[in-house]
Amino acid sequence: MGTSYPAGLVFSPNGKFIYVAEDVGDRLAVVNAATGEITQRFSTDHYPADDLAFVSAWGGRTVSQFRVLTDGTLAYLDRIEVGPHPSALAASGTSLYVTLAGSDRIAVVDTKLRKVARYLHDAAPGAPPEGSTPNAVAITSDGRRLLIAEADNNAVAVFDLGTGKLLGRVPTDWYPTAIAEAGDQLLTLSGKGHGTHANPDGPVPLTNWPDGKPTAYTLGQLNGTLRVLPASLAPPRLANLTGRVVAANNWQQRRVARHYPPFRHVVYVIKENRTYDQVLGDMKEGDGDASLVYFPDITVTPNHHALARRFGLFDRFFANAEVSSQGHIWSTAAYVTNYGEKIVPSGYAGKHADMDGEESDEPERGFLWTLAKREGVSFRDYGEMVKGNPGWPVTQRDLGANVNPDYVPMDFVTPDQKRADVWISELQRYVRDSNMPQLEVMWLPMDHLAAGRPGKCTPRACMADNDLALGRLVQALSHSPYWKDTVIFVVEDDAQAGPDHTDSHRAPFYAISAYNRPGTAHRFINTTDVIAAIEDILGMGRLSKFDYFSRPLTDIFAPEPDLMPYDAIIPAQDLNEKNPQNTAAAHLSESLDLSAPDRADDQAYNRILWLMLKSDIQPPMAQSHAALHALQSSK
Repeated sequence: MGTSYPAGLVFSPNGKFIYVAEDVGDRLAVVNAATGEITQRFSTDHYPADDLAFVSAWGGRTVSQFRVLTDGTLAYLDRIEVGPHPSALAASGTSLYVTLAGSDRIAVVDTKLRKVARYLHDAAPGAPPEGSTPNAVAITSDGRRLLIAEADNNAVAVFDLGTGKLLGRVPTDWYPTAIAEAGDQLLTLSGKGHGTHANPDGPVPLTNWPDGKPTAYTLGQLNGTLRVLPASLAPPRLANLTGRVVAANNWQQRRVARHYPPFRHVVYVIKENRTYDQVLGDMKEGDGDASLVYFPDITVTPNHHALARRFGLFDRFFANAEVSSQGHIWSTAAYVTNYGEKIVPSGYAGKHADMDGEESDEPERGFLWTLAKREGVSFRDYGEMVKGNPGWPVTQRDLGANVNPDYVPMDFVTPDQKRADVWISELQRYVRDSNMPQLEVMWLPMDHLAAGRPGKCTPRACMADNDLALGRLVQALSHSPYWKDTVIFVVEDDAQAGPDHTDSHRAPFYAISAYNRPGTAHRFINTTDVIAAIEDILGMGRLSKFDYFSRPLTDIFAPEPDLMPYDAIIPAQDLNEKNPQNTAAAHLSESLDLSAPDRADDQAYNRILWLMLKSDIQPPMAQSHAALHALQSSK
């Protein structure tokens, strides 16, 4: 793995040198174009990310300025403070335009005075300034317009350079990351392109990865696209295109008060990587594919099934994330940074160091617990973003003293029964002292599994352990005085580790309370809808544009409570079953990296799971179940 990670380059004016921004090295290198030798290196702020004689520091707050000497080499001048997470740059005259992806701003720098003259703003209408993600910039050939690629609006924003006014937006594919004007054409590159689709054929036994079926894995489904539009857009045409962006982002939604049952407490449980079909595909009440079930009712997941029957089955929940490095951020902050989204593919390909725990990966507006502290909402953390082995690389700094020290973060060893013991013990103390926190966030991780590694729990035992722990949490709460005014939300951080016949983002979801009822909800819900419901229930405001423009969950609750408690069901599966030595799965698992979540090769990992759980069944073929994916599936 390299130590420089080139992230931007450009030729010197005389063509003799290449200026290279070394992202991981925090340097700018001057490379002799003829010999390939590095002739100069300059230190920059954290994660330099662009080119010319100015270098933005992705992980810092500055732009470094250099003078280009007559021979093409550089002389360092200064660092200009512009704001957090500067990324793309464009220059016109004495103005330098710097996108600040994490705060929906573009800094306009006076290069003579070496300071910010003003900021342009591109936040979504009425929303917090987080979630447009301006991350690429270009200036039109006539010098009159500034074009900003807004990754999370799926749009290009058009500004008048003279007035700084936002004139409108042009729709793009998913996550635009580069923009340029070429002749009379406007070119936009989008990193996630046409998005994801069903993956009933994966992740399952895949040989010759990545030459076999790369689109069986959620990250492999994200192919970049190039879209070509006319560079000149008359005001009526721009207004029409702006309307399409507004509609696609649901910005026309009228803000109304959302009325939830009289909950005073929320328990938010985050689990690991399972798809809907893997766990609940055998429930005839929902849209599932029973042939893709890894963990059936009674034997392995009786509580997952019983809870869905008692409190509601949600077969249209989609995790916002593709993988866990995004998933834990999405699930707690309602936004993933431009840095996080762009580093994940190379990180998961083993070409970049682990990004978890880096400040550059943390949204500027913080997390649910940041918001809770700001709003005076009491909070307790159980393992989420807490330093462990492996757990999270560092304890997130805003958590402070609100972490239960006895709750073990993810470690592939500690059973979830012990985690449930810790939580239940503290609940009993809260009952005794009448002081249960208003918000609790819990990482319940053993549904991640440990593949076929000898001595570790078998996949079915890991999952049954997770199932019983969840059932015990609900049992303990439902037998307590807090049952009448508490709701439990249960999400998967992502759905990367298995097949699903609807979409590779579809995962199990639970809303459990005295106000939830049996029945199937065939309605769209995603991770940030759940975060918004938590914020509404506890009166905590909003973190980003995603929870601001969320869909309410008020319709999933009944007007009156049913206080009948829930009693956990013990799975038939032996929770202490361990993977044996010298099996095919054991040998395949030897090379898996289980030092941290998601470090293992998911294709190999799920090949092992299929071998262990469904060895006598041929893996299914991919089929598209959504009209929007017809073009992608036909390729």
